[in-house]
Amino acid sequence: MTAHLLSHGDALLAAGDLAGAAAMYSDALAADPSCGLARANLGYVRERQGALLEAELHYLQALVLLPEHPQLVQNYGVLLHKLKRFDESEAAALLAVRLAPGSPSAWNQLGVLLACVKREEEAEACYRHALALDPGFARARFNLAYVLLRQGRLEEGWPLLEARWQFEPMAQAFDCAPWQGESLKGKSIVIALEAGQGDMIHFCRYAALLKQRGAARVAVACHASLRRLFATLPGVDDVVASPAPMAGWDYWTHPMRLPSLFGTVPATIPAAIPYLCAEPMLAQLWCERLAAASPAGSTLRVGLAWQGNPDYENDADRSLPSLQTLAPLAFVEGVTFVSLQKGAAEAQAAQPPSGMRLLAIASELHDFADTAAVIANLDLVISVDTAVAHLAGAMGKPCWLLLPDYRCDWRWMTARDDTPWYPAMRLFRQPTGGDWDGVVSALAAALAHR
Repeated sequence: MTAHLLSHGDALLAAGDLAGAAAMYSDALAADPSCGLARANLGYVRERQGALLEAELHYLQALVLLPEHPQLVQNYGVLLHKLKRFDESEAAALLAVRLAPGSPSAWNQLGVLLACVKREEEAEACYRHALALDPGFARARFNLAYVLLRQGRLEEGWPLLEARWQFEPMAQAFDCAPWQGESLKGKSIVIALEAGQGDMIHFCRYAALLKQRGAARVAVACHASLRRLFATLPGVDDVVASPAPMAGWDYWTHPMRLPSLFGTVPATIPAAIPYLCAEPMLAQLWCERLAAASPAGSTLRVGLAWQGNPDYENDADRSLPSLQTLAPLAFVEGVTFVSLQKGAAEAQAAQPPSGMRLLAIASELHDFADTAAVIANLDLVISVDTAVAHLAGAMGKPCWLLLPDYRCDWRWMTARDDTPWYPAMRLFRQPTGGDWDGVVSALAAALAHR
């Protein structure tokens, strides 16, 4: 009976029916409270459902029954990592590799933990050990790419980033071959959609290089919110909202593959800035609109974006808790702030921190062409790691980027306060995990100095 319930639960879990799987594992435990596998699997399901503390209780009870079960120990270490209990997570990950020294997955997971606490040399060794055990292990290849790219070792990192497509859905399929670096003379090529709008802004700079390679027609398939803006991209003949027509192209490419295909190293990062600009008439309209709305005595206009897409996996760390976190900026004299914040946090601009002169105009920004027109009339943009920062950087507008200490994206590299991707950008990093107050204090001092 218990075995049947476990098997049924496993099938439901594989099919993505978490609620059904949890019910089967609960029934198995009702039939046999000493069934460690049912308890462990229920913990795993509850973790997937976001009930982390309940999942921990199930894992701990399962560990009493199965104290040396390698996968259970590894899963418990992953949960502890999610809870940011790093020392306990490391102990569990080390035990997992001792129990299963031949498990690529266990070595990879130890590497993930070490990378997240900035022990990158040890993390790299773990990933390489996992790949020695299984050279085709996509997760380890992808994780190693992140470490290498963060360290600026681009030439080695780009090819490993290709492993992403072994466990993530590919972009829209086109009825043509993916471009692998062949001659483009007289050919047409379409740059496919990347999920993140910031990623699209970042990597579509390579459209101009495709044109230089001889492409007769270069198109970009993008989010509808980027379509008007991307009409200003150098080298682009067509901009189509995704999904693009599948036929009519000789080649297609994913934007994040282009750095590798062009052999990009730090010295050759294409940084012909600006490569995006505002529509002149729209920029003039916003020039007049902001001039009329700015208070008397204002000498500096600064755009603000304080939260990213909540669906992004690391959004809780990269986004500020709220607009109130930026309250110290209100004490800098002569500054008018302009909200560029979209999404759920947009409403916070209606109640800014005390003393902050903030123009809550984001409801009038219908796409990134509108946002670009506003940015064109600002002196500075202050933003968390989201699409607004990429847009400011691509336009050559001075941008101060706020970065988390924990799991900072690879493209900002390590221990730098500048970036070769956007020469007008300055990076402000958390001194320790979660310390936005330290970042905002540095911002306020820099703003007062400016």
